[in-house]
Amino acid sequence: INAEYMGLQVEHSMRIRRARMLDVLKEGEVAVTMVAFPLMGVGSFTDPPAQPLGEYSNSFFLPDELINPHPRFKTLSRNIRKRRGDKVAIQVPKFRDTMTPVGVKLPKGFIPQTAEAATKLEDIYMDAMGFGMGCCCLQVTFQARNIGESRHLYDQLAVLSPIMLALTAATPILKGFLTEHDCRWEVVAASVDDRTTEERTVGSQQYIPTSRYDSVDMYICNHLHGADPQRASRQYNDVPVKYDADAYNELLEAGIDELLAKHVAHLFIRDPLVIFADRIEVDDTKCTDHWENIQSTNWQTVRWKPPPFPSKKVDQQDDSHIGWRSEFRSMEVQLTDFENAAFTVFVALVSRAILSLDLNLYIPMSKVHANMETAHLANAATSQKFWFRRHLAPCGQMDCSSKMECAVHTDPDGFELLTIKEILQGKGSYFPGLIPIIQAYLDSINCDSLTRQTIDQYLLLINRRATGELMTAAQWMRKFVREHPDYQHDSVVSPTIAYDLVNACSMIGQGRRQCPEILGTHQVPAITLTTAFPASLAVKEQNSSIFKIVKRYSERASLCSERDELKKVASEKKTSLRKKRIEILDLEKELDELRARISQINENLGSD
Repeated sequence: INAEYMGLQVEHSMRIRRARMLDVLKEGEVAVTMVAFPLMGVGSFTDPPAQPLGEYSNSFFLPDELINPHPRFKTLSRNIRKRRGDKVAIQVPKFRDTMTPVGVKLPKGFIPQTAEAATKLEDIYMDAMGFGMGCCCLQVTFQARNIGESRHLYDQLAVLSPIMLALTAATPILKGFLTEHDCRWEVVAASVDDRTTEERTVGSQQYIPTSRYDSVDMYICNHLHGADPQRASRQYNDVPVKYDADAYNELLEAGIDELLAKHVAHLFIRDPLVIFADRIEVDDTKCTDHWENIQSTNWQTVRWKPPPFPSKKVDQQDDSHIGWRSEFRSMEVQLTDFENAAFTVFVALVSRAILSLDLNLYIPMSKVHANMETAHLANAATSQKFWFRRHLAPCGQMDCSSKMECAVHTDPDGFELLTIKEILQGKGSYFPGLIPIIQAYLDSINCDSLTRQTIDQYLLLINRRATGELMTAAQWMRKFVREHPDYQHDSVVSPTIAYDLVNACSMIGQGRRQCPEILGTHQVPAITLTTAFPASLAVKEQNSSIFKIVKRYSERASLCSERDELKKVASEKKTSLRKKRIEILDLEKELDELRARISQINENLGSD
């Protein structure tokens, strides 16, 4: 990813996609980039209406008609429930307002037996995969130069994932209630938690500490085989990781190093959730379906993604083949394309700076997990502190202004609690902050002024989020609800409030309503049909000559495709012919040698 693309194309691409999506909606429909629909699971909330307690989810609140019609998703819903032995149990603390009634407080994981009992609980209770997998998010995948770089990037992004979750917090409403938390992650984790009772029981031999959707469990990069003491991943992996012993040993025997072998074997403690009948027996030397079946149903804050099986033969060049990647998965989707582009570009620039400047963000994995819990809290971006490394590069002599030896600089591997403002802007004379580091990186690559201007707007937005000058989407939505004239201070988001909120979010996303509380002075341009199709091909706006041109181009594309296919066949035939000619030449040479030998034998026979 180059800086020019990040500065000029990411937001433009997002705006085009939003405009094209809006263009196909019917009257009264909106497509809004909210994490969760506020009334998901409240009464009859679908159109057309549908009844809950279906075959696949068996939910008190969500009808099966809500599930994507592809067989994979209904099967996932059913199999998660069947493997677990009961419905999933999602419990999120309800926001306590002045008129919020006191409910029944029950242990986490408790399963109410009726919908009526579920409504009387102290917490917000949800009972189906759809409550989690119905959430929207913002994910960014980065291609690395090689396997080592992808593993290094995976580890560094794992540290950033809680920070970015808090900065993008946008989920203050679930199932018609305001919540005490601001983020979706815990909801999605519980919604696909297929662990059996034994696997969820602490002390059991089968105990697995987390759901298959959770924070990263271990670092995987093997820096110089641990020769660098500040980058020896093993010392930061302080959380015990359960793994499949057979898979681990097989990987070690195949030459895979210990860290990566343990990471992969850790994924294989989970059972497959979905597999199609025709993909059970496949050749693992030619296909990665079995691996992807497990990999794609282990959802963590960062996913390490090896290349798929090459589409061409090993001895053929394939420059387009996908390489080693790391996918950053923690961020929440934002209301506008400007915000989504800002956070996408920010993470991309941090990743480029980490690689270019050889930075080290490692902290103990237990602290990353602690940061994930902190990130969920309301207003965490401004009110909470997160564990972060003090020195992202080896300490220099000029780093400390003290003439005496200080504890901060004598511990090159130290970490401490910092606000997100400090993580972005820096602290003291020892920690420069991520934004100044990004600026230094942009200086080092001679970023042009036009691109820099756009990137600076993105960095300003993110910086003001951390300082509290601008609200997160969660803060703004919570404020919107509590100031609505229909709000009764009982934590309930009524249909009227939800309608007005979704409409406001839709207008903000389309640039038809400006929101300085979230965006500051930035003005989002209104999205129109010309945004989607600068040269529109809508039927009602076209004349016959345009259609003739389109038809001609379509025919041309068909002919080009046929030509390319024939060229491919001709090339294969030519290669085959070349091989045949070589074989003929070899046969002629052998024939000449046979003739010469026969002639020699005849001469010898004649001389006798």
